[in-house]
Amino acid sequence: MKVSKKVAGVEYAIRDIVLAARKVQQKGMQVDYLNIGDPVQFGFQPPDNVKQALINAINNGENYYSTSEGLLELRQEIAKKENAKGLSISADEILVTNGVSEGLDMVISSIVEEGDEVLLPGPYYPPYASYVRLHGGVPVEFAVDLDNSTPDIDDIKSKITTKTVAICLISPNNPTGVVFNEKSLRELVDIANQHNLYIICDEIYDQIVFDEKFVGIGKVAGDSPVIVLNGFSKVHLMSGWRIGYIAFNNSPKLDAIRENLPKLARVRIATSLPIQHAALESLRGPQDYISNFVSEIKQRRDLVVTRLNEMPGLSCPNPKGSFYAFPKIEDNRFGTDKEFVTKLLESKGVLTVHGSGFGEQYGSGHFRLVYLPSLEILDSAMNKIEEFVSQ
Repeated sequence: MKVSKKVAGVEYAIRDIVLAARKVQQKGMQVDYLNIGDPVQFGFQPPDNVKQALINAINNGENYYSTSEGLLELRQEIAKKENAKGLSISADEILVTNGVSEGLDMVISSIVEEGDEVLLPGPYYPPYASYVRLHGGVPVEFAVDLDNSTPDIDDIKSKITTKTVAICLISPNNPTGVVFNEKSLRELVDIANQHNLYIICDEIYDQIVFDEKFVGIGKVAGDSPVIVLNGFSKVHLMSGWRIGYIAFNNSPKLDAIRENLPKLARVRIATSLPIQHAALESLRGPQDYISNFVSEIKQRRDLVVTRLNEMPGLSCPNPKGSFYAFPKIEDNRFGTDKEFVTKLLESKGVLTVHGSGFGEQYGSGHFRLVYLPSLEILDSAMNKIEEFVSQ
Protein backbone atom coordinates (compact mmCIF):
# COMPACT_ATOMS: atom_id res chain seq x y z
CA MET A 1 0.00 0.00 0.00
CA LYS A 2 1.07 3.58 -0.65
CA VAL A 3 3.08 5.49 1.97
CA SER A 4 3.55 9.25 1.70
CA LYS A 5 7.04 10.28 0.60
CA LYS A 6 6.86 13.01 3.24
CA VAL A 7 6.48 10.52 6.08
CA ALA A 8 9.05 8.11 4.63
CA GLY A 9 11.62 10.91 4.84
CA VAL A 10 11.14 11.56 8.56
CA GLU A 11 14.07 10.55 10.77
CA TYR A 12 14.79 10.82 14.49
CA ALA A 13 18.27 9.49 15.15
CA ILE A 14 18.00 9.79 18.95
CA ARG A 15 15.30 7.14 19.14
CA ASP A 16 16.06 5.26 15.91
CA ILE A 17 19.42 4.16 17.36
CA VAL A 18 17.64 2.41 20.26
CA LEU A 19 16.72 -0.46 17.91
CA ALA A 20 20.42 -1.36 17.67
CA ALA A 21 20.77 -1.20 21.47
CA ARG A 22 17.94 -3.69 21.93
CA LYS A 23 19.75 -6.20 19.73
CA VAL A 24 22.89 -5.79 21.84
CA GLN A 25 20.90 -6.32 25.03
CA GLN A 26 19.30 -9.45 23.61
CA LYS A 27 22.82 -10.90 23.35
CA GLY A 28 23.25 -10.41 27.10
CA MET A 29 25.33 -7.22 27.17
CA GLN A 30 24.42 -4.42 29.59
CA VAL A 31 23.86 -1.08 27.82
CA ASP A 32 24.61 2.38 29.20
CA TYR A 33 21.91 4.57 27.63
CA LEU A 34 23.46 7.97 26.95
CA ASN A 35 21.20 8.79 24.02
CA ILE A 36 18.00 10.44 25.31
CA GLY A 37 17.91 13.76 27.17
CA ASP A 38 15.23 12.82 29.67
CA PRO A 39 16.22 13.82 33.22
CA VAL A 40 13.30 11.92 34.73
CA GLN A 41 14.69 8.60 33.45
CA PHE A 42 17.88 9.28 35.38
CA GLY A 43 16.32 9.79 38.80
CA PHE A 44 15.27 13.43 38.69
CA GLN A 45 11.57 13.90 39.47
CA PRO A 46 9.07 16.77 39.58
CA PRO A 47 8.76 18.24 43.10
CA ASP A 48 6.12 16.71 45.38
CA ASN A 49 3.94 19.83 45.21
CA VAL A 50 3.76 19.49 41.41
CA LYS A 51 2.89 15.80 41.59
CA GLN A 52 0.24 16.61 44.18
CA ALA A 53 -1.23 19.33 41.96
CA LEU A 54 -1.74 16.71 39.23
CA ILE A 55 -3.37 14.30 41.67
CA ASN A 56 -5.58 17.03 43.09
CA ALA A 57 -6.72 18.10 39.64
CA ILE A 58 -7.74 14.54 38.82
CA ASN A 59 -9.51 14.05 42.16
CA ASN A 60 -11.27 17.41 41.83
CA GLY A 61 -12.81 16.41 38.51
CA GLU A 62 -10.56 18.50 36.24
CA ASN A 63 -10.68 15.71 33.66
CA TYR A 64 -12.54 17.34 30.79
CA TYR A 65 -11.39 19.14 27.66
CA SER A 66 -9.73 22.46 28.40
CA THR A 67 -9.99 25.38 26.02
CA SER A 68 -7.86 24.75 22.94
CA GLU A 69 -5.57 27.68 23.75
CA GLY A 70 -4.94 26.33 27.24
CA LEU A 71 -5.92 27.09 30.82
CA LEU A 72 -6.11 30.87 31.27
CA GLU A 73 -4.30 30.90 34.63
CA LEU A 74 -1.47 28.86 33.14
CA ARG A 75 -1.15 31.13 30.12
CA GLN A 76 -1.02 34.12 32.44
CA GLU A 77 1.85 32.58 34.42
CA ILE A 78 3.68 31.64 31.23
CA ALA A 79 3.33 35.22 29.99
CA LYS A 80 4.86 36.44 33.27
CA LYS A 81 7.80 34.08 32.81
CA GLU A 82 8.42 35.17 29.22
CA ASN A 83 8.02 38.84 30.11
CA ALA A 84 10.65 38.43 32.82
CA LYS A 85 12.98 37.27 30.02
CA GLY A 86 12.25 40.34 27.90
CA LEU A 87 8.98 39.98 26.01
CA SER A 88 5.97 42.20 26.66
CA ILE A 89 2.95 39.98 26.06
CA SER A 90 -0.31 38.86 27.64
CA ALA A 91 -1.96 35.47 28.03
CA ASP A 92 -3.57 36.04 24.62
CA GLU A 93 -0.15 35.55 22.97
CA ILE A 94 0.33 32.13 24.59
CA LEU A 95 -0.89 28.80 23.21
CA VAL A 96 -0.40 25.65 25.30
CA THR A 97 0.71 22.55 23.38
CA ASN A 98 1.42 18.86 23.89
CA GLY A 99 5.15 19.42 24.27
CA VAL A 100 7.44 21.64 22.22
CA SER A 101 7.29 19.14 19.35
CA GLU A 102 3.61 19.81 18.72
CA GLY A 103 4.22 23.54 18.93
CA LEU A 104 7.04 23.27 16.40
CA ASP A 105 4.82 21.24 14.06
CA MET A 106 2.06 23.84 14.32
CA VAL A 107 4.44 26.73 13.60
CA ILE A 108 6.22 25.06 10.68
CA SER A 109 2.97 23.90 9.09
CA SER A 110 1.65 27.46 9.39
CA ILE A 111 4.52 29.13 7.54
CA VAL A 112 6.09 26.54 5.18
CA GLU A 113 4.81 25.66 1.73
CA GLU A 114 6.34 23.53 -1.03
CA GLY A 115 9.93 24.59 -1.71
CA ASP A 116 10.23 27.11 1.15
CA GLU A 117 13.54 27.15 3.00
CA VAL A 118 14.12 27.29 6.75
CA LEU A 119 17.53 28.09 8.24
CA LEU A 120 18.61 25.77 11.07
CA PRO A 121 21.66 26.03 13.36
CA GLY A 122 24.16 23.34 12.41
CA PRO A 123 23.99 20.93 14.10
CA TYR A 124 20.30 20.99 15.04
CA TYR A 125 17.67 18.98 16.93
CA PRO A 126 16.35 16.44 14.35
CA PRO A 127 12.59 17.23 14.48
CA TYR A 128 13.29 20.69 13.05
CA ALA A 129 14.44 19.25 9.72
CA SER A 130 11.82 16.50 9.82
CA TYR A 131 8.89 18.90 10.25
CA VAL A 132 10.25 21.24 7.57
CA ARG A 133 10.49 18.32 5.11
CA LEU A 134 7.12 16.93 6.19
CA HIS A 135 5.46 20.19 5.18
CA GLY A 136 7.24 20.40 1.83
CA GLY A 137 10.08 22.68 2.85
CA VAL A 138 13.86 22.49 2.63
CA PRO A 139 16.04 22.65 5.78
CA VAL A 140 19.22 24.69 5.28
CA GLU A 141 21.99 24.47 7.89
CA PHE A 142 24.06 27.47 8.92
CA ALA A 143 27.42 27.28 10.67
CA VAL A 144 27.89 27.80 14.41
CA ASP A 145 31.24 28.18 16.19
CA LEU A 146 30.92 25.51 18.90
CA ASP A 147 33.94 26.75 20.86
CA ASN A 148 32.73 30.35 21.12
CA SER A 149 28.95 29.73 21.01
CA THR A 150 28.44 32.15 18.13
CA PRO A 151 26.48 31.82 14.88
CA ASP A 152 28.35 32.51 11.65
CA ILE A 153 26.54 35.67 10.55
CA ASP A 154 28.19 35.80 7.12
CA ASP A 155 27.23 32.18 6.47
CA ILE A 156 23.62 32.91 7.40
CA LYS A 157 23.48 35.93 5.09
CA SER A 158 24.93 33.90 2.23
CA LYS A 159 22.23 31.24 2.60
CA ILE A 160 19.18 33.52 2.59
CA THR A 161 17.28 33.29 -0.70
CA THR A 162 13.93 34.42 -2.03
CA LYS A 163 12.53 31.11 -0.72
CA THR A 164 13.73 31.56 2.88
CA VAL A 165 10.85 32.05 5.33
CA ALA A 166 12.39 31.62 8.79
CA ILE A 167 15.49 31.34 10.94
CA CYS A 168 15.28 28.75 13.72
CA LEU A 169 17.37 29.05 16.88
CA ILE A 170 17.83 26.57 19.73
CA SER A 171 19.47 28.23 22.73
CA PRO A 172 20.72 26.54 24.85
CA ASN A 173 21.32 24.14 22.01
CA ASN A 174 20.62 20.48 21.56
CA PRO A 175 22.97 18.73 20.67
CA THR A 176 25.91 21.06 21.35
CA GLY A 177 25.13 23.00 24.53
CA VAL A 178 25.84 26.28 22.71
CA VAL A 179 24.16 29.34 24.31
CA PHE A 180 23.89 32.45 22.14
CA ASN A 181 24.80 35.75 23.81
CA GLU A 182 22.86 39.01 23.53
CA LYS A 183 25.03 40.36 20.69
CA SER A 184 24.47 37.26 18.57
CA LEU A 185 20.73 37.27 19.21
CA ARG A 186 20.50 40.93 18.25
CA GLU A 187 22.38 40.31 15.00
CA LEU A 188 20.06 37.42 14.14
CA VAL A 189 16.94 39.49 14.82
CA ASP A 190 18.33 42.30 12.66
CA ILE A 191 18.93 39.87 9.78
CA ALA A 192 15.41 38.49 10.12
CA ASN A 193 13.94 42.00 10.01
CA GLN A 194 16.01 42.97 6.97
CA HIS A 195 14.74 39.95 5.02
CA ASN A 196 11.21 39.79 6.45
CA LEU A 197 11.77 36.39 8.08
CA TYR A 198 10.23 34.71 11.10
CA ILE A 199 12.55 34.01 14.03
CA ILE A 200 11.58 30.77 15.79
CA CYS A 201 13.50 30.42 19.04
CA ASP A 202 13.43 27.23 21.12
CA GLU A 203 14.32 28.01 24.75
CA ILE A 204 13.30 24.71 26.38
CA TYR A 205 16.63 24.60 28.32
CA ASP A 206 16.49 28.28 29.35
CA GLN A 207 17.40 27.73 33.03
CA ILE A 208 19.90 24.93 32.46
CA VAL A 209 22.99 27.10 31.99
CA PHE A 210 26.31 26.77 33.80
CA ASP A 211 28.87 29.52 33.33
CA GLU A 212 27.06 32.66 32.17
CA LYS A 213 23.64 34.18 32.63
CA PHE A 214 21.09 33.12 30.02
CA VAL A 215 19.75 35.83 27.70
CA GLY A 216 16.39 35.10 26.12
CA ILE A 217 15.57 36.37 22.66
CA GLY A 218 12.76 38.40 24.21
CA LYS A 219 15.36 40.88 25.45
CA VAL A 220 16.22 41.90 21.87
CA ALA A 221 12.94 41.09 20.12
CA GLY A 222 11.45 44.59 20.08
CA ASP A 223 8.46 44.37 17.72
CA SER A 224 10.13 41.76 15.49
CA PRO A 225 8.33 38.60 14.27
CA VAL A 226 9.71 36.38 17.04
CA ILE A 227 8.00 33.13 18.06
CA VAL A 228 9.28 31.44 21.23
CA LEU A 229 8.89 27.71 21.86
CA ASN A 230 9.25 26.42 25.40
CA GLY A 231 7.89 23.81 27.77
CA PHE A 232 8.12 21.89 31.02
CA SER A 233 9.99 18.70 30.06
CA LYS A 234 13.54 19.73 30.91
CA VAL A 235 13.76 22.52 33.51
CA HIS A 236 10.57 21.43 35.29
CA LEU A 237 11.28 17.69 35.01
CA MET A 238 7.90 16.86 33.44
CA SER A 239 9.08 15.10 30.26
CA GLY A 240 6.53 12.27 30.23
CA TRP A 241 3.62 14.63 30.83
CA ARG A 242 4.09 16.30 27.41
CA ILE A 243 3.31 19.97 27.86
CA GLY A 244 4.82 22.99 26.16
CA TYR A 245 3.76 26.30 24.66
CA ILE A 246 4.10 28.80 21.86
CA ALA A 247 4.64 32.46 22.77
CA PHE A 248 4.04 35.04 20.03
CA ASN A 249 5.88 38.34 20.32
CA ASN A 250 3.67 41.43 20.27
CA SER A 251 4.45 42.20 16.63
CA PRO A 252 2.03 43.35 13.90
CA LYS A 253 3.93 41.06 11.50
CA LEU A 254 2.57 38.09 13.48
CA ASP A 255 -1.10 39.10 13.21
CA ALA A 256 -1.85 36.58 10.46
CA ILE A 257 -0.23 33.59 12.14
CA ARG A 258 -1.77 34.54 15.49
CA GLU A 259 -5.16 34.38 13.81
CA ASN A 260 -4.62 31.17 11.85
CA LEU A 261 -2.35 28.90 13.90
CA PRO A 262 -4.91 28.48 16.73
CA LYS A 263 -7.11 26.69 14.19
CA LEU A 264 -4.64 23.83 14.45
CA ALA A 265 -5.01 23.89 18.23
CA ARG A 266 -8.77 23.59 17.88
CA VAL A 267 -8.46 20.70 15.41
CA ARG A 268 -6.38 18.70 17.89
CA ILE A 269 -8.87 19.64 20.67
CA ALA A 270 -6.71 20.44 23.73
CA THR A 271 -3.78 19.70 26.02
CA SER A 272 -4.43 17.48 29.07
CA LEU A 273 -6.14 19.63 31.71
CA PRO A 274 -4.75 17.87 34.82
CA ILE A 275 -1.24 18.26 33.41
CA GLN A 276 -1.88 21.97 32.86
CA HIS A 277 -2.71 22.32 36.56
CA ALA A 278 0.57 20.61 37.40
CA ALA A 279 2.44 22.97 35.06
CA LEU A 280 0.76 25.92 36.74
CA GLU A 281 1.98 24.73 40.13
CA SER A 282 5.48 24.22 38.73
CA LEU A 283 5.58 27.94 37.86
CA ARG A 284 3.91 29.21 41.04
CA GLY A 285 5.56 26.88 43.55
CA PRO A 286 9.11 26.86 44.99
CA GLN A 287 11.85 27.03 42.36
CA ASP A 288 14.88 26.02 44.44
CA TYR A 289 14.87 22.48 43.02
CA ILE A 290 15.91 23.91 39.64
CA SER A 291 19.19 25.37 40.91
CA ASN A 292 19.90 22.11 42.76
CA PHE A 293 19.26 20.15 39.55
CA VAL A 294 21.49 22.43 37.49
CA SER A 295 24.26 22.24 40.09
CA GLU A 296 24.25 18.44 39.90
CA ILE A 297 24.25 18.50 36.11
CA LYS A 298 27.21 20.91 36.05
CA GLN A 299 29.28 18.40 38.04
CA ARG A 300 28.42 15.74 35.48
CA ARG A 301 29.31 18.06 32.60
CA ASP A 302 32.69 18.88 34.13
CA LEU A 303 33.51 15.20 34.57
CA VAL A 304 32.46 14.18 31.06
CA VAL A 305 34.12 17.05 29.19
CA THR A 306 37.37 16.65 31.12
CA ARG A 307 37.45 12.91 30.47
CA LEU A 308 36.58 13.21 26.77
CA ASN A 309 39.31 15.79 26.14
CA GLU A 310 41.87 13.47 27.75
CA MET A 311 41.06 10.68 25.30
CA PRO A 312 43.11 10.08 22.14
CA GLY A 313 41.33 11.04 18.96
CA LEU A 314 38.50 13.02 20.61
CA SER A 315 37.97 16.71 21.33
CA CYS A 316 34.94 18.23 23.04
CA PRO A 317 33.88 21.89 23.35
CA ASN A 318 32.62 22.89 26.79
CA PRO A 319 28.78 23.00 26.69
CA LYS A 320 27.43 26.21 28.23
CA GLY A 321 23.93 24.85 28.74
CA SER A 322 21.50 21.92 28.33
CA PHE A 323 22.86 18.45 29.21
CA TYR A 324 24.62 17.22 26.08
CA ALA A 325 28.22 16.87 25.00
CA PHE A 326 29.07 16.82 21.29
CA PRO A 327 32.63 15.53 20.91
CA LYS A 328 34.41 15.55 17.58
CA ILE A 329 35.97 12.31 16.37
CA GLU A 330 39.41 13.56 15.30
CA ASP A 331 40.72 10.14 14.37
CA ASN A 332 37.94 7.84 13.17
CA ARG A 333 39.38 4.56 11.93
CA PHE A 334 35.89 3.05 11.99
CA GLY A 335 34.58 4.99 8.97
CA THR A 336 31.56 7.25 9.46
CA ASP A 337 30.35 8.70 12.75
CA LYS A 338 27.42 6.27 12.62
CA GLU A 339 29.84 3.35 12.32
CA PHE A 340 31.83 4.76 15.26
CA VAL A 341 28.68 4.89 17.41
CA THR A 342 27.58 1.41 16.29
CA LYS A 343 30.97 -0.16 17.03
CA LEU A 344 31.10 1.57 20.44
CA LEU A 345 27.69 0.12 21.26
CA GLU A 346 28.49 -3.37 20.06
CA SER A 347 31.89 -3.63 21.72
CA LYS A 348 31.40 -1.65 24.95
CA GLY A 349 27.65 -1.36 25.46
CA VAL A 350 27.63 2.46 25.48
CA LEU A 351 24.77 3.97 23.48
CA THR A 352 25.35 7.44 22.06
CA VAL A 353 23.95 9.13 18.93
CA HIS A 354 25.82 9.72 15.67
CA GLY A 355 26.40 13.39 14.94
CA SER A 356 25.17 13.16 11.35
CA GLY A 357 21.71 12.48 12.82
CA PHE A 358 21.75 16.16 13.80
CA GLY A 359 22.56 17.36 10.31
CA GLU A 360 24.97 15.98 7.73
CA GLN A 361 26.80 19.23 7.03
CA TYR A 362 27.90 20.17 10.54
CA GLY A 363 27.01 17.12 12.61
CA SER A 364 29.04 14.54 10.70
CA GLY A 365 32.24 13.45 12.39
CA HIS A 366 30.79 13.94 15.88
CA PHE A 367 28.66 12.01 18.34
CA ARG A 368 26.29 13.18 21.05
CA LEU A 369 26.03 11.86 24.57
CA VAL A 370 23.82 12.80 27.50
CA TYR A 371 25.45 13.50 30.88
CA LEU A 372 22.36 13.00 33.03
CA PRO A 373 23.30 9.65 34.69
CA SER A 374 25.05 9.52 38.07
CA LEU A 375 28.73 10.40 38.31
CA GLU A 376 29.52 6.73 38.93
CA ILE A 377 27.72 5.58 35.77
CA LEU A 378 29.25 8.37 33.71
CA ASP A 379 32.74 7.61 34.98
CA SER A 380 32.27 3.95 34.06
CA ALA A 381 30.95 4.90 30.61
CA MET A 382 33.92 7.23 30.07
CA ASN A 383 36.26 4.34 30.93
CA LYS A 384 34.55 2.21 28.28
CA ILE A 385 34.76 4.98 25.66
CA GLU A 386 38.43 5.53 26.49
CA GLU A 387 39.13 1.81 26.12
CA PHE A 388 37.31 1.87 22.78
CA VAL A 389 39.22 4.79 21.25
CA SER A 390 42.55 3.53 22.67
CA GLN A 391 42.33 -0.01 21.33
